[in-house]
Amino acid sequence: MNMIIKRDVDFIKCYFEDQSGLLGGNADEALLPENQEEAAVILKDYGSKSRPVTISGGGTGVTGARVPFSGTILATDSLNKIINIDKKNMFATLEPGVRLSDLQRELSGDGLIYLPDPAEPNAFLGGTVSTNASGAKGFKYGPTRNYIKRLKVALSTGDVLNIERGKIFAKKKSGISLPLKNKEMRIKFPSYSMPAIKSAAGYYIKDTMDLVDLFIGQEGTLGLILEVDVALGKRPESVMSFFSFFSSERDALSFVREARLKNALSIEYMDSNSLDLLRSRHSNIPAGSAAMVYFEQDCKKDYEEHVVDSWMELLKKHAALMDKTYFADSEREREKLAELRHALPEMINEIVKRNKLPKVGTDIAVPGEAFQEMFRFYKEKLVPSGIDFVIFGHIGENHMHVNMLPKSEEEFRKSKAVYMDFVKKAVSLDGTVSAEHGIGKLKHAFLEVMYGKDAIKEMAELKKSLDPACILGLDNIFPKELLK
Repeated sequence: MNMIIKRDVDFIKCYFEDQSGLLGGNADEALLPENQEEAAVILKDYGSKSRPVTISGGGTGVTGARVPFSGTILATDSLNKIINIDKKNMFATLEPGVRLSDLQRELSGDGLIYLPDPAEPNAFLGGTVSTNASGAKGFKYGPTRNYIKRLKVALSTGDVLNIERGKIFAKKKSGISLPLKNKEMRIKFPSYSMPAIKSAAGYYIKDTMDLVDLFIGQEGTLGLILEVDVALGKRPESVMSFFSFFSSERDALSFVREARLKNALSIEYMDSNSLDLLRSRHSNIPAGSAAMVYFEQDCKKDYEEHVVDSWMELLKKHAALMDKTYFADSEREREKLAELRHALPEMINEIVKRNKLPKVGTDIAVPGEAFQEMFRFYKEKLVPSGIDFVIFGHIGENHMHVNMLPKSEEEFRKSKAVYMDFVKKAVSLDGTVSAEHGIGKLKHAFLEVMYGKDAIKEMAELKKSLDPACILGLDNIFPKELLK
């Protein structure tokens, strides 16, 4: 084998972190296989030795899933081939280390696009599959799962599964038996029921399910994704972007309720604290604005005027600040507006560095009928707490990111307690504790609130059936102690 093996700590320490801020990562070595065959051999070899392996993607995750705490890092950096783009049948075959930005750039020349388009362009495709990632356009297109046509997955047993969507189905009650080389693998599925909204919390389990879905959102705990077939779409003729400001939160939320009924690509939200933060650097944030709604709509060129008029009418109806609404219908203008949207996370990260304490950020979503109650609950807990916070995110999908920014250890402890209150409330409303980022190593307690201890044990048993050596992604989704 020609793979690269690195044991120098100064080299491999870059794999000890992601965007979560989780500290203390360590490993003995990092292996960088140059092809799929090498990667599969590594898993078989390390499985036979019961040596822990943490699969590493692009490092853009926010739950610590790629941060190792022992054993070996299997880095997918070199598994980055765009194997094929089938323009006729509208799909691409890709390795897991392909960056989303590289994929979109390759597709753009043919007028194609990868529709889910999670917001982080540096993410590896394999990482987005492993967390069932979504992004701003999830309102129209849904999460990654909707676009996976085939997965090739290496197991720690040495087996390689080639699973095509629509070919192998399983029932939750009876599980499934997989005929593998010289043996049969029996998989028993957990008994819990998932919420009927977008979710990236634990293993995907449905009464009747396609086997390919089990490996989407598994956070590197069941196998290594070697190859993916993804469905593609045609690039829209025209995309229009709007930044609309409101003098009251009530008006903004009433606008969103009606906007959800339209054919938007995305509907995003920023609260007054978010705008106050941005206003310190961006003079085009109107004074006195209490909320902002950012939304996009795709259409044919001939319908642009009609689409703009329709949105403007709705904005007027809900008392938007019309003279302060920004509109972009060209790529260059949209990029300028997007800079404003991306500036908020950057400024939050600067505050985190200044405070020398991690942010405490939620990834909660609830059903549409429960959104108003959940949103009120956020404010009821946050406003009297004294903790600095911002609320923004995918309001079209009832999925907000609440970022608490503690300035002291006491506030940090209080923030974590408030987060747990949010989790309990969301679960009581049939929501999810993770809508797009996964559970990783940081949200075990939240997943237990959502499903209960017995369900978490069932997840561990499922993992053991596919990874009997229990080497993959230890402490991702649930504590490794449950594997004993």
